[in-house]
Amino acid sequence: MTEQRSERLPRAQRREQILAAATTAFARAGFAATSLDDVAREAGISRMIVYRHFDSKRDLYQEALERVGDMIGASTKGEISLDSLRAIIATAAAEPDGFRLLFRHAAREPEFSADIDTMLRGMSAATYEQIASRISDPVWANWAATCIPVVLVEAIMAWLDAGQPDPESAPDRIAQVIRGVVGAAGRVNEVGTNAGQANGTDTSAGQVNAAAMGTGQSSGGTGTVD
Repeated sequence: MTEQRSERLPRAQRREQILAAATTAFARAGFAATSLDDVAREAGISRMIVYRHFDSKRDLYQEALERVGDMIGASTKGEISLDSLRAIIATAAAEPDGFRLLFRHAAREPEFSADIDTMLRGMSAATYEQIASRISDPVWANWAATCIPVVLVEAIMAWLDAGQPDPESAPDRIAQVIRGVVGAAGRVNEVGTNAGQANGTDTSAGQVNAAAMGTGQSSGGTGTVD
């Protein structure tokens, strides 16, 4: 399609159109194998219009990643709860190419992998703040906080790849996996007494599991992830 035949759009709307098209094109073929011509064809515009909005393919790729990252950040608000889990799954379902681009493709690109590592470390830090008080051993609390973002991303990715089955129950299923990680980290030592119990603090698996999803309630209570 030529530039003359392209529908005229406000600048912000055109930019969003290009970013959405770039997300699809990059997720399909990767950064190196995707040209700006490919992005232009995906958007139904000319390459010249793409250049009016983005200086280079790298700039376009970077902004496509930031677009998806901002969507996920806005949906979760930095929390781990059943509501935020539902929100991030809804975002991934609405933007499957974007989710895959951010966490699968960009993570393998030498130019962009450091940004994804930084994002995952930030997610781990936020997770640690929520679960540390529920796991008596800080080493295992750190282990769980490191695992949970990876488990969350991979579980959602696998759900997308499976065709997004049972979207209503998907958050509860993924929450159960996360509860398993935190429950394992907070398990009572078989040969001793849990440090939290020795201090008069209940760190039972149910409460630790609920804390993983930011509820602070025991499993089975109102508003938990069960």
